[in-house]
Amino acid sequence: MSAERRDPVDAIIDQWAVVRPDLDTAAMEVFGRIFRLSRAMGDRMEKAYSRFGISRGEFDVLATLRRSGEPCTLSPRQLSATLMLTTGGMTGRLDKLERAGLLRRSPDPNDRRGLQVTLTEEGLRLIDEAVGAGLAEQTDALSALDGEQAGRLADLLRELLAGTAGTARP
Repeated sequence: MSAERRDPVDAIIDQWAVVRPDLDTAAMEVFGRIFRLSRAMGDRMEKAYSRFGISRGEFDVLATLRRSGEPCTLSPRQLSATLMLTTGGMTGRLDKLERAGLLRRSPDPNDRRGLQVTLTEEGLRLIDEAVGAGLAEQTDALSALDGEQAGRLADLLRELLAGTAGTARP
């Protein structure tokens, strides 16, 4: 490996090799980079979404509603399950987004005790712009790889995720 291609993870691996040469640090090389990449991209995404007055968590709520298709309506329970949030955490996000006029809550016509959460026109406009801005950041970051490399990386990460999440491989 050339000196110019080294990164901070390489330095960490070198240090472990000195103090614990018995360790196989191959997994650390992979996950150290995944963790650092996740943090760096999380920061970039947060900045991209902040231009629209929303956080990444709020983006996730709006994007989930948008992806559900017309009429962009889900129950708070469906949102919580999709986003792996507690109902309390979901309520806080919904409150803020409703105050901003990006979604509305209404009674569920099929369940007297239930609610429906629906994107407003403003919410639809905002999420369509925000998703474009987020994808631009991701595409920019991915431009360090060519198309074939990006495809291989996506396939490898899918396999790794399936193996670590305990899901069955296809």
